[in-house]
Parts: sequence; structure tokens; C-alpha cells
Amino acid sequence: MLIDSHAHLDDLRYDTDRDHVLQRAEDAGIEAIVTIGCDLATSQAAVALSQAHPNVFATIGVHPHEAKEIEEGWYESFRSLARQPKVVAYGEIGLDYHYDHSPREVQRKRFREQIRLARELALPLIIHTREAQDDTVTILREEGAADVGGVFHCFSGDAWLAKAALDLGFYLSFSGVLTFKNATILRDIAKTVPLDRLMVETDCPYLTPVPYRGKRNEPAYVQYVAETLAEVRENGSPESIARATVDNTKQVFRIP
Repeated sequence: MLIDSHAHLDDLRYDTDRDHVLQRAEDAGIEAIVTIGCDLATSQAAVALSQAHPNVFATIGVHPHEAKEIEEGWYESFRSLARQPKVVAYGEIGLDYHYDHSPREVQRKRFREQIRLARELALPLIIHTREAQDDTVTILREEGAADVGGVFHCFSGDAWLAKAALDLGFYLSFSGVLTFKNATILRDIAKTVPLDRLMVETDCPYLTPVPYRGKRNEPAYVQYVAETLAEVRENGSPESIARATVDNTKQVFRIP
């Protein structure tokens, strides 16, 4: 059994076969799926999906790409959504200096606001960081993010970021990128992460792992991430990785 700790099940690319996608995940031994909010509308969609499917859990929050779109009343709406019993985390939030879809100053301001809201709601954080690791870690430290903890999703940073995240009490989640031929450095980092701090995800429909790279990703494919993680870790086995990542994900997100 595995848990896909980060999926985007509300994506339009699933509109024609979402139920079949979920059935394939169940058939592949995926015990639970955490579907992610990236703005108010997708957060509402994530909660609705969690209410419709017993093995789906939801998160709420605003992705750094959408930080500039936050309007008056959004945070109150998130407070309301957080009362739903299957909302397990706040995110994905963070900083993305690669695309700069939102101005960096706005990203940093909204990142701080959302960490404070997550602390108020006692929800763990799901962190997105791209080409912004120094500012990400600084803000997490200054805003007391260690009080609620969480996960750096789709981890693709360097060894410094891995250590900084672990020192903050966060977990590291690996995606299909781990299976890519050119991800040698990432696999070297994955070897060093303590077993009790590892998680796996698809980030579907994006980042499809080998052997399906180039096709639409889906939760069933998280097994290939777990298998690669087992292969690169000394004395690792698919069973030990599955057991650890399921236990870790349940602990972070308080999934029963």
C-alpha cells in the first residue's frame, strides 16, 4: 500500500475519466490520495472531491503563481473550508522565482500571511519552492513554521535545502523527477534523508515518472517513485519504503 501525498485531481485533464483514474489507483494499492488546493476555486474543488471519495483528502491554500490573485475574503473562506473534516494541510504555498507569475514582493507577503493562517488553523504546511530556497527558509524560520511543520513537496533542491528543511522539522516528498535519467544529484540526496522523513507523490497530472514519462500522470504511478526510492537507498526495499512513507504521510497529515 502507498499514499500519493500530492495530486491535482481537480485538473481538467481528468474530467473525462476521473472515476477510472481513482479506480486504477485503488487497484494499484494506493491507500489514499491528497489532492491539493492552489487558489480558492481549486481548494473548494479539492474539498468537494474529498467529500465524494472516501480515500481522498484535501488541502487548501494559494500557490505562489496565484498569490497576486488573492482578494478580500479569501482567507475567511479558507477558515471556513478548514472546518471540513478531511482538510489535512495548508498549501501548496511558497515562492517561485523561476516563472515570477506573481511579483516576488507579493509572493513573500502572501507566503507570510498564509503561514500565519496555517498556524492559526493548526494545519501542517505544503511548501513549493523553486529558485527561491534562501528566501523560503528565511521566511519559514521567521514565521515560526516549525510549530506546525509540514512537507517540502516535489523536492528538487540541493543538499543545503534538504538539511534546512529537515532542521525545521519538515519532511521531504519525492516525485517522478526522481526517476528521470538526469536526476543523479537528486537521487544522491534521497539516499541521505532519514527514513522517517520521506514521502512520495505524483504531483499529477504533471511530472510523470519513467516508464510513462511524456504521458499524463496519475496517482497509480506513485509506485514507480517508491520503487526508485527503494533502489537508490542502501538496504532499501519496496516494502520498507511503502511502510515508512505511508506512516510518515499519515503522521504529517493526521490521516486515520
